[in-house]
Amino acid sequence: MTIGLNALEIFEIAEQIEENGAVFYRKAAGLFNNPQTNKIFLQLADWEIKHKRQFSDMRKRLFEDKAFGFKGKESDLTLLAGLSVFAIRPNPRDVFSGREDEITVIKSAIEKEKDSVVFYSGLKEYVPDMADKEIINNVIKEEIHHIGILGRLYRRKRNVGKN
Repeated sequence: MTIGLNALEIFEIAEQIEENGAVFYRKAAGLFNNPQTNKIFLQLADWEIKHKRQFSDMRKRLFEDKAFGFKGKESDLTLLAGLSVFAIRPNPRDVFSGREDEITVIKSAIEKEKDSVVFYSGLKEYVPDMADKEIINNVIKEEIHHIGILGRLYRRKRNVGKN
């Protein structure tokens, strides 16, 4: 089955991915009694909300410039976004059982950030405006920065466990 999506729908998916990412990180922050880890997860959640706003602004500008028809249902887009990057299940609030250790959650977050980079690299193909392409490039750079932050946190946690 082929799913046909237009640019507006792709941006709605990107917004939902970022929302799911924020929920994921807030939930992750609540799992552990480690202020350093919690601070990093909450900061990542804030960055995801910033990205959501950027994609929302791009979608609104695109809608003002062109009349794109909606080909699917909003619930389909939410499901697709939920399954694509920041969720194992459509609702990211259900991702954690509460029994995960910090290293497992951090590894999961790294993989989700990598998936975001891939998704947003493809997203640029739907963007006609060079300024918007640059915004997406900046979001990709920030997602790569998130991978670096999480990678350092992962190495610190792994090294602590070895002592």
